[in-house]
Amino acid sequence: MNHDASLSAPPRRTRRIVLLGLAVLGTASAAFVVRRPLMMSAPRCMAGRWHGCFDTFNGVVLMTLVALPLVALVVWALARGRRSAGVTSAWRMSLAEVGMVHGTVPFLWLTMMPGAGAGTVPGRVSLVPLRDLVTMGPLGIVGNLLVFAALGFFAPMRFAAQASVPRILALGAGCSILVETAQYVLRLDRVSSVDDVLVNTAGAVLAALASRRWWRTTAQAPSDQPRPAPAPAPAPAPAG
Repeated sequence: MNHDASLSAPPRRTRRIVLLGLAVLGTASAAFVVRRPLMMSAPRCMAGRWHGCFDTFNGVVLMTLVALPLVALVVWALARGRRSAGVTSAWRMSLAEVGMVHGTVPFLWLTMMPGAGAGTVPGRVSLVPLRDLVTMGPLGIVGNLLVFAALGFFAPMRFAAQASVPRILALGAGCSILVETAQYVLRLDRVSSVDDVLVNTAGAVLAALASRRWWRTTAQAPSDQPRPAPAPAPAPAPAG
């Protein structure tokens, strides 16, 4: 029975190759869909110009995609250093750390990007739940779901203390409240809405549930320290 089960189950290496292929295919498909708006910002981004690149949605998305090879190199370097030091789960830890940063910073940049009336228009607050969802539209809702999705996905994989749905909910809500408060205090010509907090938090929780298969094992057996060497066996006592 065990022999038949081992034959029917695909090898772990094959599953990894399939998942990697699907990830590459998904990235290529997304790049194909958004290729035209991204290419509009490409000349300015390649020239290192701030205006037209880092102050536009297309430019930030383009630079996020361009940085993917560097991100992969950083993950590889961190994982290799940890494996040489004898740290268990080196690849998972390195991927989680880099994924949190690379998947969250661009969305925070877009969220904190000032509007046309920044500095002159007073801060606006919307505290009525679900009222702004209608004006967000599908694109706005998806964008808000993705703001802290990487944080929710990778944080419980890296930190065992965050391996809990309520804690991820609190983390997502707290980060979102800080962002909305900063938008109001800095007068960025944006509406600080309670619906943004709700949708951002929902995105973090949904992403955490998607990675639950991995972060539950991390919570059960966290190990970010080098494995200790086994103690030598005591020498036998001389015969009397």
